[in-house]
Amino acid sequence: MLSLDPEAITLATLRKLWSGSPARLDDAALGRIDASAAAVARIVAGGETVYGINTGFGLLAQERIPHDRLAELQRNLILSHSCGLGEATPRHVTRLMIVLKLLGLGRGHSGVRRAVVDALQALLDADAMPVIPSQGSVGASGDLAPLAHMTAALMGHGWIDLAGERLPAAAALERMGRTPLELGPKEGLALINGTQFSTAVALDALFAAERVFGAALHAGALAVDALKGSVKPFDPRISALRGQPGQIRVAGELSRLLDGSAIVSSHHRCGRVQDPYSFRCQPQVMGAALDLLENAARTLTIEAAAVTDNPILFSGEEGDHAISGGNFHAQPVAFAADTITMALCEVASLSERRISVLVDPKMSGLPAFLTDDGGVNSGLMIPQVTAAALVAENRSLAFPASVDSIPTSAGQEDHVSMAPISGRKAATVARNAAGVIAVELITAAQGVDYHAPLATSAPLGALHAKVRAISPHLEADRYWADEMASLQAAVLHGAMSGGFLLGH
Repeated sequence: MLSLDPEAITLATLRKLWSGSPARLDDAALGRIDASAAAVARIVAGGETVYGINTGFGLLAQERIPHDRLAELQRNLILSHSCGLGEATPRHVTRLMIVLKLLGLGRGHSGVRRAVVDALQALLDADAMPVIPSQGSVGASGDLAPLAHMTAALMGHGWIDLAGERLPAAAALERMGRTPLELGPKEGLALINGTQFSTAVALDALFAAERVFGAALHAGALAVDALKGSVKPFDPRISALRGQPGQIRVAGELSRLLDGSAIVSSHHRCGRVQDPYSFRCQPQVMGAALDLLENAARTLTIEAAAVTDNPILFSGEEGDHAISGGNFHAQPVAFAADTITMALCEVASLSERRISVLVDPKMSGLPAFLTDDGGVNSGLMIPQVTAAALVAENRSLAFPASVDSIPTSAGQEDHVSMAPISGRKAATVARNAAGVIAVELITAAQGVDYHAPLATSAPLGALHAKVRAISPHLEADRYWADEMASLQAAVLHGAMSGGFLLGH
């Protein structure tokens, strides 16, 4: 059980939460939550008109709501905003979203009671995930529709996936031994204002990208050996002179992976002067992509525990203050997600070019399409086409959603971030890129086989064995789709990344 300190969240902790580690807020966070709830109670008792506590919302913010209708106000807010469409959000992303909401509330500036936190925690403890449509948020004024579906489930509306069984929310709560949550002043707004859905979707894409990137590094190194390519471009002195941190790390990783390869040693004095860019410029291209991923990781780590609802409560010697601002605007998340997409597009594009080189006898010096009996056998001709199709699809998804905006709420919310769209696109591109890397792993492993009895390095030999456990050496044409899909899944599960992690 991870004890979560919302004021000290790290990328490593977020990675554990994404992987499903159980967690709850620490005692200090609970104390801050109690203090913030007390501030709301004082504001209500004092009769002051405060947005979101005793007013309408959006363009209706000027409407004062009488005290005896405050509970109705919060209930109607949730039901009216539960209007998402599309496929259900994956369970692990919903779980991460709930944890992020707890982290934001745990900063103690949102004004919710302990009962709200307990209700969210109960969902985590019971593996009860609200069924949340993936479409309907524009990433400003908070992820209103997705977070409303989460909150509606706590109130007994909508649906809950209880440990894999989809039930009406009221029935799921009853089975959990919970009664529907009744919201107090400010609580509905605190729950649906915020960037937690956008951030969870973007973090899901980031951690998938981390695994894809690590696998691409390893596949690229194996491809260098398959080509009998040069390791000189990975000399650390070259990258040090440029100074880009991603490039320096990638060059170091490629050098490490190829160190000790008998294939490398066998062509130490060959006549080849330069390899194609997709081999030689891996530090420069992959390094630039790594720098984008690292920057996205920094942004999303900060956002994970940020206070992003509205209004935000401050209490002190000068009294209680509820200040309306714009922390719910998810532009930082949108930019981060779009840069993840850009980085992965280039990682996959570079990989596909290496595949193309290896299957081309004019470029590689290997048998055409890496099959000995060409003509009767097509070999790896069409897997390269699949990789090209995935790269083309990624390019069509690469236009940044973050530069788009459609005014909402009768013009009151006149600029929005589209962060959820950015995040969903990034997740799709990550899956596509994993498919391209799967094809490169098959191709590079086949190419290395042609250099036997010369062996590749120890780390690349271990990678080769993992590939061969899923996709045996190609002797004659066979049905490809299943093993390609299995390798794609292995990339996404981190089995081919060699433990590569962002933030190191």
